[in-house]
Amino acid sequence: MAIPEPPAQSTISKSEASPASPLSPPVRNRGITARAILFALALMPINAYWITIMEVRWYTLDGSCLPLFISPVFFLFWITFINRIVRRILPNLAFDQGELLCIYVMLVIATALAGHDLTQNLFGTIGSAYRFATPENKWKTLFFPYLDHQLFLIVHNKTALKGFYQGGVSPWHREYAGPFIGPLMWWAAFLGVLVGVCLCLNILIRNVWTAHEKLAFPIIQLPMAMTSPETSHHPFWRNKLMWGGFALAAVIDIINGIYVLNPQVPNLPVKFYNVMSFLTTRPWSAVGSVDIRVYPFAVGLAYFMPLDLSFSCWFFFVSRLLFQVLGAYFGWDAPSNVGFPFFQQQSSGAFIALGFVVIWSLKGQLKSAWRTAFGSLADAPEPAERQRYRGAFAGLVAGFVFLTYFCWRIGMTPWVSLLFFGIYFLFAITITRVRAEFGTPHEIYFVNPRTVLVTIFGSSTLGGQNLTALSTMYWFNRGYRNHPMPNQLEAFKMGENGRMQTNRLIGVLLLSTFAGMLATDWANLQVTFNSGATSKALGFKSWVGFEAYGQLGTWLQSSVKPNATQWGYLIGGALMVIFLRVMRGAFLWWPFHPAGYALAVSYAMDYFWFAVFVSWLLKLLIVRFGGMRAYNAAIPFFLGLILGDYVTGALWAIYGPINHVICYKIYI
Repeated sequence: MAIPEPPAQSTISKSEASPASPLSPPVRNRGITARAILFALALMPINAYWITIMEVRWYTLDGSCLPLFISPVFFLFWITFINRIVRRILPNLAFDQGELLCIYVMLVIATALAGHDLTQNLFGTIGSAYRFATPENKWKTLFFPYLDHQLFLIVHNKTALKGFYQGGVSPWHREYAGPFIGPLMWWAAFLGVLVGVCLCLNILIRNVWTAHEKLAFPIIQLPMAMTSPETSHHPFWRNKLMWGGFALAAVIDIINGIYVLNPQVPNLPVKFYNVMSFLTTRPWSAVGSVDIRVYPFAVGLAYFMPLDLSFSCWFFFVSRLLFQVLGAYFGWDAPSNVGFPFFQQQSSGAFIALGFVVIWSLKGQLKSAWRTAFGSLADAPEPAERQRYRGAFAGLVAGFVFLTYFCWRIGMTPWVSLLFFGIYFLFAITITRVRAEFGTPHEIYFVNPRTVLVTIFGSSTLGGQNLTALSTMYWFNRGYRNHPMPNQLEAFKMGENGRMQTNRLIGVLLLSTFAGMLATDWANLQVTFNSGATSKALGFKSWVGFEAYGQLGTWLQSSVKPNATQWGYLIGGALMVIFLRVMRGAFLWWPFHPAGYALAVSYAMDYFWFAVFVSWLLKLLIVRFGGMRAYNAAIPFFLGLILGDYVTGALWAIYGPINHVICYKIYI
């Protein structure tokens, strides 16, 4: 018998949304205010520097790798704690929910820019080609002639690169910082336009996903609950179940943190159990390492995923492993079949098909937005909405003109640039939909436009100049964990609940992008020149440059032609998604979700599959035996798991760098 799925909902109960009682002080919601903006702007450099210290210098917390970023939640935790005290003493000075959410949103946007898969990767590639070229890898002869078109984007000054990678110098001397300024300014303009196009797309599609379909938006549940009004009859901060989940996660992290510092103390293992260590012979060994990791925060986040999706995520991940075993048994992974099991092609086809399904569902909204923007006045629900849509369409045109010009400057032919950005924004919209509906991790490392284009056309058809340009831009489309588009849409959703005026929120998002880029560039220059990008920096991604240019060198040295097998797996991945989508629409009992397959074969589930399984099982039992009442009652406990894990993990990430020791990491 099918288990009823809990409806999409906010963690704020009806009583929380109701007016204050006569005995409670009136609650004002100012929304976006100047003081909230200034407060967030003051925190941005601190946030960027802390992220860079954590993830670049010490590699002590992968806080920006998760769909719900750690550092903004950590800051929000302490801000709301202090705000509760202020409200008791000087209630007129306390922040309201709208202001708290404004601060949180600005920190989220800044964190997306400062995190693993955006600016950190840029610093990992900006000087990599000239720093690591050797006679052995033949980079100078293979693609340096093509780099002549991109010299304005690349640091090639030997003195600056030596200081950057070896450290021990101040970046604020002209001989060190000077060669970085020009490339960083160009990349900042490029990234600003890229983020702006994402914002324009969100403005056009947000109504259908936030208001009409009323998607669940699992990622915003915790910040919405943390900032809920004090007049609630059942406030988040006084919920015993929430503190129970918080305490459970905190105790695990404290004990494991002490164990890392003193291995004689027993620990509570929640990660790094390779279940394949007992199966070391073929065909079982073909799957490599398969770790069991029960991150408390991941169990909490997965609780808000629909049951069919969470089931599909772990089921298709296990199926993926069995497919590798089957391939080894029948010899499909023989040297003559290089690339098996072709996860890059499977996942690329799956996400392309999923993207077209999402775009097809948006066609009505896009037509409506066009009529509102340029049709008769009678079609416009309000003048402000009409202007927003007009601005969004104009921004899309201007953005694509700039991106096309940028690609032309670096030697990319127009048809390649159009396909590249078409695929990139197709993935962007798909990831945003997945996040809004399911909140699941989306580290789709196997999927990127460069790989798709090489698979379809081959390296010879693309040519050395296009391949070099694609590799120069590899840094922002490698993993998508920090993609700005889903964070922007979640900001719009929080804006509705926090009564933040839409036009002001758009301005806040743009301001956060600009300020976030400045803070991030400053933090990375400061940390890397001081510690050395490859000297003391434990987590600096020098290997991102090797991925980008090493693969480029391989393609140029050994021409890749379109391969029927790879094409078959790409088409197979797409057909699987379409089949699952059709079956899901035709039969209510169908247990498999197309997004679950796409995520399971694209690396997103490699770290999380077992935590998703545990959460799916707990949720299944809660709903089956307790119904909707039990499901709703358990929500604070799972939010507490997330919050306790995040806060305690962040405290360890502060303790470690201060004391110059490697501490326990709650993730990876």
